Amino acid sequence: MLWVVGASVIGSFAAVLLKGGAIRIERNLASILTNWRLAAGVGVYVLSSLLFVRGIKEGELSILYPMVAVGYVFSLPLSKLFFNEPLTRYKIIAVGLILCGVAMLAQSVTR
Repeated sequence: MLWVVGASVIGSFAAVLLKGGAIRIERNLASILTNWRLAAGVGVYVLSSLLFVRGIKEGELSILYPMVAVGYVFSLPLSKLFFNEPLTRYKIIAVGLILCGVAMLAQSVTR
């Protein structure tokens, strides 16, 4: 379970890198090919995927896959920090619901 949650957290940083790179894309191929943020984002997603594969290797996919949603929990403050995106009441409630769902799934493992 920790491998999957770790992969999700790392994946949220990959999303930040991809968005940071996407903001800098212009209307030419060179702006994509020379964009280190895009390349780093893809690389971090590959790392995240490798950790995810390691995590699901021996666990129950029906429990572990929904835990990928933990990445959304981390993407909310990261998007505020790096892109000054608004934190709304609905986003905070949604993150709370995600955390409740993940906690319920985690409880199903221990029972």
